[in-house]
Amino acid sequence: MSTVNLVYFSWVRERIGKGEETLELPADVVTIADLLAHLKSLGEEYEAAFEHERVIRAAINQEHVEHGEPIAGAREIAFFPPMTGG
Repeated sequence: MSTVNLVYFSWVRERIGKGEETLELPADVVTIADLLAHLKSLGEEYEAAFEHERVIRAAINQEHVEHGEPIAGAREIAFFPPMTGG
């Protein structure tokens, strides 16, 4: 198991009900996609936050990454919805 600090932004944070948390991750959670699947299993609020996981953006140690990116060595992983603006 590894420990990672997770940070949530915008409506992801609102649906989960907290801005950040530290979690122990099972050994089989090795990519962002694995982490998303794991988080969705933690309860209704996580399932709602990551319901449309394909649109969720991720960053490892403040660098944007794709969902297939390995999370080994990550100190912080952030999740946020797509940016909109004008």
